[in-house]
Amino acid sequence: METKTLIVNGMARRLLVSPNDLLVDVLRSQLQLTSVKVGCGKGQCGACTVILDGKVVRACIIKMSRVAENASVTTLEGIGTPDCLHPLQHAWIQHGAAQCGFCTPGFIVSAKALLDENAAPSREDVRDWFQKHHNICRCTGYKPLVDAVMDAAAILRGEKTVEEISFKMPADGRIWGSSIPRP
Repeated sequence: METKTLIVNGMARRLLVSPNDLLVDVLRSQLQLTSVKVGCGKGQCGACTVILDGKVVRACIIKMSRVAENASVTTLEGIGTPDCLHPLQHAWIQHGAAQCGFCTPGFIVSAKALLDENAAPSREDVRDWFQKHHNICRCTGYKPLVDAVMDAAAILRGEKTVEEISFKMPADGRIWGSSIPRP
């Protein structure tokens, strides 16, 4: 066992870890960051995606021996807050991109890294990014995910506002068959 300091979501955290511990286990068990999911445990589904020192990684295949002292780790908990959602989180809600929700944290973290790198991605860029980083969703068919990233990018560039992409209640109050966001 050894001690290691990580900068997790902007806060220094001193941890006691074994070099063979997996980053996903450290984040979930020691820091209670449960947005980092364990899906396949083999780096193939992207549910455990985090940003490690600016790079998108799958935390289920990263041993702590490969994580540098004072490494920066960003999880979903470090992207927006309940009172101040990130544009990606708003867009995810508005487009119904979270179906069962299991893959959602990994997709949002991955998309955040994409938008940090490319402020104006094309739809093809978004699809290629998710494929390259092994983000897999079994529920949505990917269209709402790409739509959400495109709207979030437009918000971040100042071309749209959160209000513009938000659901507007129809004048007659009927929501059956509408795109009202689920709670």
